[in-house]
Amino acid sequence: MYRWWLCVGCVLLLIVGVVRAWWVEGHASIAEASASVLPDEMPAFFRAGGKQLGHYAGDPDRWKNPSCKFLRAAEAPDHFIDLEDYQGKPLPKDRYKAIELLITLKQKPDRVGMLPYAIMENYERLCCAFYDHRADPKNEAIKQKCLVYAGVLAHLTGDCVMPLHTTRDYDGKKDKDGNVVQKGIHAKIDAFPEKNGLKAEEIARGVKPKKIDDTWAHVKERVDESHKLIGKCYELDKEKAFDKPTKESRQFILDRCRAGAQFTADLWYTAWLTSAKMPKHW
Repeated sequence: MYRWWLCVGCVLLLIVGVVRAWWVEGHASIAEASASVLPDEMPAFFRAGGKQLGHYAGDPDRWKNPSCKFLRAAEAPDHFIDLEDYQGKPLPKDRYKAIELLITLKQKPDRVGMLPYAIMENYERLCCAFYDHRADPKNEAIKQKCLVYAGVLAHLTGDCVMPLHTTRDYDGKKDKDGNVVQKGIHAKIDAFPEKNGLKAEEIARGVKPKKIDDTWAHVKERVDESHKLIGKCYELDKEKAFDKPTKESRQFILDRCRAGAQFTADLWYTAWLTSAKMPKHW
């Protein structure tokens, strides 16, 4: 009996490890791809930090560790947004106004998600860190701070381009009889980059950072763009194209990864340019 339970435990550990590693590695590849296309005007340490950025991009998932109950409760809503639950209302301009709106709509904010706000908050953290680097460019602690904040931001932009992070139908949808169908689709898509060899070099092709004039508007556009692709996800899954990849399903996921790299690089580059015009912190 002891041996049986030991075997079961080992299998469970392997399953948990593989599932977490697949998507963590996907985030790392997107972050590395983003770093590889940055213009020379950005700091050299940052452009060379692809591997570090890739590691830090996995931290938001590590913060959902089951033993960290307070952190997990606070962190989980930052990875998604169920747009349907806003009932067509425009997204308010900060997290707490969004919470107020959701309460009036009789929705639970932690169940609806706060992804766009988490993106903006971490983008602005990076702006502040870049400001500090401009003031003290030799300070190693500030360099590390820039990489950490940028990595966390990369995780969230990566979540945003995965269409099922923008819907209440994130892992299956109801059919006409009210039964949930295609359950398990989320894990299939999350696993796809790692299982099918989508590496940073391939993801980076064609990505060129650009300055964003209205960051909040840009974030909302990316959320809406991703949301429009939910049907395509379910269509491909119905054809079993995530179980046994086709040319179309591979290109679809590659395009989403490239959208993530573009989104990430745009925000990193814009944060750097913005930091040159910021007032003093205090």
